[in-house]
Amino acid sequence: MSLYLLFDVGNTRLKWAAVESTQHPSDQQKKLWAYSGSISSQSLQSVEHRAELADYIAKTLPKPDVIAFSCVAGQEAINNLKLLFPQWQDVQWRELRGDSTVDGIRTLYQDSSKLGADRWAAIIAARTLSKVNALIINAGTATTIDLLGSNGLHYGGWIIPGLELMRRSLESNTAQLPLATRGEAHHGFGTSTNEAIISGCDAAQIGAIQYAIDIAKEMNQPIEKIWLDGGNAKILVNEIRQLSKLNALKIETSEGLVLRGVWAWLLKNL
Repeated sequence: MSLYLLFDVGNTRLKWAAVESTQHPSDQQKKLWAYSGSISSQSLQSVEHRAELADYIAKTLPKPDVIAFSCVAGQEAINNLKLLFPQWQDVQWRELRGDSTVDGIRTLYQDSSKLGADRWAAIIAARTLSKVNALIINAGTATTIDLLGSNGLHYGGWIIPGLELMRRSLESNTAQLPLATRGEAHHGFGTSTNEAIISGCDAAQIGAIQYAIDIAKEMNQPIEKIWLDGGNAKILVNEIRQLSKLNALKIETSEGLVLRGVWAWLLKNL
């Protein structure tokens, strides 16, 4: 039995998981990972933090047969990631990029090398989990929305500021708007400045999703499923459930969608 160690290096969080060769990425059970974790991506910049992370992982799981990863945090982050396990120098590292080829999936992106590896990984995961017209949404530092057809074609997508970026942009670029804080769930128009900011940012995200659904329908690719991942996924799901039009769709929150995509790609390239 083989062991695969997977990394998803995002702008904010570094996530990892270990899976065994007896498992498969199409499995939708909740406890999918044999082992997993998450820390700040900035930890890779510190020699001390890298040593602590490597020691923690190496003491928790056996030596992996392959280490696979995707990274959107830049080349320096990739270089630092590969410094983690000097004791495993014979272990092969495999990087999923935006232009990595996958059987049964292709993209209309003009230059696929510019497609974010995290977006491509999430698209691969969505295709692995279902074969229907889908929106793949990663609600993290940025919110990305991608359209994947049942034919395996990625029609492109959008990148918009995430909820945190929206809030901080208003606070840092206006004279009188504060940094809004999320309190009890509120739907509809805000009746205070704080509520107006929080509700407005939520509405912008949900509005983009609704617009994406409308455009997909015009393209004769009506959405049958929405896959949601990222730190703000639960917030968006709660908002979507307040809207009857969107709530009628099959919506799945899938933690580790990027990791699952890296895994699915790795299995095809061992």
